[in-house]
Amino acid sequence: MTLDQIRLAGLDALARELGPVGMVRFLQQFETGRGDYSAERHEWLSGRTVREFVSELRRQRPASGAVQGRNSVSDASP
Repeated sequence: MTLDQIRLAGLDALARELGPVGMVRFLQQFETGRGDYSAERHEWLSGRTVREFVSELRRQRPASGAVQGRNSVSDASP
């Protein structure tokens, strides 16, 4: 068998035994990801305050998704 045939047979076996969702979940365990999360996170967060994050979250959240009975996050100290 060639490497390509082995790969296809392996994918067929995974799909048959685990189903399509199980196969994908299994294969995702071996995904290493891309980029530099730490550097990207510092870029996303640089110079932003808690108040700015809260404001942005409120803009993005639909009005019907608001949580009732909680203390206001905007009162939190940065």
